[in-house]
Amino acid sequence: MRVYITGVCGQVGSHVAELLLERGDHVWGIDNLATGRREHLGDTKNLTLTLGSIADKQLISETIEEFRPDLIVHAAASYKDPEDYHNDTLTNCVGAANLISAAKSMGVKRFIYFQTALCYGVSPRQQPIQLDHPLFPANSSYAISKAVAEQYLEISGLDYLSFRLANVIGPRNLSGPLPIFFQRLSEGKRCFVTKSRRDFVFVKDLAQCVLKAIDGTGHGAYHFSSGTDVAIKDLYDNVVAAMRLSKYPEPEVRDLGTDDAPSILLDPAKTFADFGPIDFTPLPAIVQSAVDYYNEYGVVGGYTHLRIDAEKKSAVV
Repeated sequence: MRVYITGVCGQVGSHVAELLLERGDHVWGIDNLATGRREHLGDTKNLTLTLGSIADKQLISETIEEFRPDLIVHAAASYKDPEDYHNDTLTNCVGAANLISAAKSMGVKRFIYFQTALCYGVSPRQQPIQLDHPLFPANSSYAISKAVAEQYLEISGLDYLSFRLANVIGPRNLSGPLPIFFQRLSEGKRCFVTKSRRDFVFVKDLAQCVLKAIDGTGHGAYHFSSGTDVAIKDLYDNVVAAMRLSKYPEPEVRDLGTDDAPSILLDPAKTFADFGPIDFTPLPAIVQSAVDYYNEYGVVGGYTHLRIDAEKKSAVV
């Protein structure tokens, strides 16, 4: 099989690429390395890597025409600066439109996309959220631009599958609280936690599910989630345990910001029905694998879609 992967050096894209390469498939990956890291993928047989932007329409058309993939896995996303509307729309909207247009014109058989659970807004009407819940992405530039791309897919006529994701974490995770906790604790700085809950799922569990989608399972929108959530404080405690710190650093507990949600819990019933039961990796094992990765490669990023002012961002040392 020939699979074209965007964001191939990022957390999700690189894990999917590894599974495909291990079984002998051919992968053409593209990444601008804004958040991906080249070392996530070595010089592997059957891998072609292009360094560039999916917003470059000519580059996308030329590489897809040359490779003639059976399907596209679109894992690239702009998310590291909540005020960078320009690059969010370039990557998440224009880039996605370029890929969808090229897929249609080149006869690509299938398109796999990754959507954020923030497409439902920060005050969802249901808990857990059903797939027919209205979309309210006007909470962040990231959510708005990711929702737009999914809607282009809906009208494209392509055979597509969109995974609306819970919080995907593990090795190569550069966004959200996990890398931030590790980095600050490594520097001897104090962390803060909010009074929120999230469903944390392992990136390698997601990659296995994506492999089934690549092989033809499913169509349309799905939730990739465990169906349970935990407090952010629990994630913090697991990071402390995985780092084996000699003394427990008590975090500051803060109320939610205006652009944060108490909980975004997705109903995975359709996913379980179509993809079968998923043996989700426990949170302590997920966090330990991420901490082991950070210890080996360092932590770069700690990005967040949330609008955190300078005073809040710099916790007390």
